[in-house]
Amino acid sequence: MSARAQESSGVAGSGRVQEIDGVAARIEDDILTESEVRELGAFQLLVEGHAKPRAERIRELADQWIVRGEARAAQYRQPSSEDVDRAWAQFTAHFASPEEFQKRRTAAQLSEPAIRRLLAEQLYLSRFLDYRFRPAAQVEQKQIEAYYRDEFVPRLQAGGQAVPAIEAVEDTIREVLVQRAISARATQWLDDTRNRVKIDIVPEGDRP
Repeated sequence: MSARAQESSGVAGSGRVQEIDGVAARIEDDILTESEVRELGAFQLLVEGHAKPRAERIRELADQWIVRGEARAAQYRQPSSEDVDRAWAQFTAHFASPEEFQKRRTAAQLSEPAIRRLLAEQLYLSRFLDYRFRPAAQVEQKQIEAYYRDEFVPRLQAGGQAVPAIEAVEDTIREVLVQRAISARATQWLDDTRNRVKIDIVPEGDRP
């Protein structure tokens, strides 16, 4: 049972007897809970203005479960409190004002500690994927030149902006392409792994 599932079911926490959380899906010998699905939906509402369908949220949580398992097996370290503080500052800066953030946070019914925990988890998982796949994400000079010619320059020209020489933006373009390669490799790995993992989605409303 995942840590969040334990918290929801009363296994961890103050010791008070609580109602057992609904089971959203069974994944191998673990479970994903309805509260985890609802919380992810609330976070999506806060960030994107709407929550994805339940099945998509369960799939996203299952992918997180897979990555988390690999990261723990590799003994990959958790982000520091300073890392989480920076992630929090960057996240809240995307909103028009602190008041707007608080308004939307309240509407999504998410506490600040919950958002910090979700950001820490995102940071942990994304860093692990970068750690795992960056070594194989090699970028050749011709790829950089093609991106500069076919994407970078047309985008700036369309916006009426000055176009810098390729030498001035080569490192930036390289990192963009490395991130694309990491994302593609991570997606392929998750697709392959997901096909080998037993995931049973429980119909909404059913109880364990």
